[in-house]
Amino acid sequence: MNTRTVKVDPGRFDAADLSYPAEVIRSGGLCVFPTETVYGIGGDATSSASAARIYAAKGRPSDNPLIVHIAFPGEAENFAVTVPLYYRLAERFMPGPLTVILEKRGVIPPEVTGGLGTVAVRCPSHPVARALISLAGVPVAAPSANISGRPSATSAGYALADFDGRVECVIDGGPCEVGLESTIVRIEPDGSLLLLRPGAVTRDDLLQVCGRVEVSGAAMGSETPGDRPVCPGTAYRHYAPLRPLALVGGGRRERAAFFRARLAEGGTAVICCSEQARQLPSSACVIDIGRRDDPSAQGRRIFAALREADALPVSRIYADLPPSGGPYLALYNRLIRAAAHTVITAPGAREDPASPQ
Repeated sequence: MNTRTVKVDPGRFDAADLSYPAEVIRSGGLCVFPTETVYGIGGDATSSASAARIYAAKGRPSDNPLIVHIAFPGEAENFAVTVPLYYRLAERFMPGPLTVILEKRGVIPPEVTGGLGTVAVRCPSHPVARALISLAGVPVAAPSANISGRPSATSAGYALADFDGRVECVIDGGPCEVGLESTIVRIEPDGSLLLLRPGAVTRDDLLQVCGRVEVSGAAMGSETPGDRPVCPGTAYRHYAPLRPLALVGGGRRERAAFFRARLAEGGTAVICCSEQARQLPSSACVIDIGRRDDPSAQGRRIFAALREADALPVSRIYADLPPSGGPYLALYNRLIRAAAHTVITAPGAREDPASPQ
């Protein structure tokens, strides 16, 4: 298949720029497109055949649900059974990086929802994504644009690396603003929220709308290898680089010593915060993902960093173990899965959970 790339300036484009990608989706094809979180690989969410093509292109198990993207929050009524809490969430967080799981309507085939009776609905804030959905005239089922289990794509170049020849079209809309997939919540029968996948919308943010927000084991990465994903992005091993990855905990000084020793041995890449990077030898094998006190910047960089590490002549990758709470939860969630829960403590260190990274 010949994959066509369409370059679009998110700040300056018109409908004609997206006419071909919209036609691709309408006619049952697949189009990779930018969102504010990560790039997605999209198809018609009302089509079983399009869903099957998405699963095949990604190499993704068909029991792993897809997210249905809409152009306006109110469109959820057409595809899901909405409740008042959904609209309160939509008023506060949509368009934006929040996905809400609701009871599905029959127009969404079971192939899109992994056979579940619920559907994950999201209204992205990226102008290109919303315009594409509107022009296509159908809701767009779109998981992240990466081969299943690999780091998500935060640029068109990374998406092309995985999908050139697998999809009809890739829209290049520049780098993604957030860099981590959307927060996923499920509205429970008692009116509370269950946080299934952390993202830019945090539990504290959600508590401003709903007085009770529980954090699931899936959000904390506590599954076992055989568990079925309860929503997108909750597989035991996910977002993983090609090389073995281990997360390193313990004190900052001990971690720096551990990283220096591994780098001296050769064949090692280290992904760490800026402060840690300054304590290590200047090398292409040290990948800086941002300041220790800026989890948003680290989240924006982490998937690209994992792909950069894969491109180096190394046989193993080590990364800082981030804190598992507060604004660091989304970063922790992605890294613990990328490492298949492989965590080590730097020799001589005592854990200091109050001290981020």
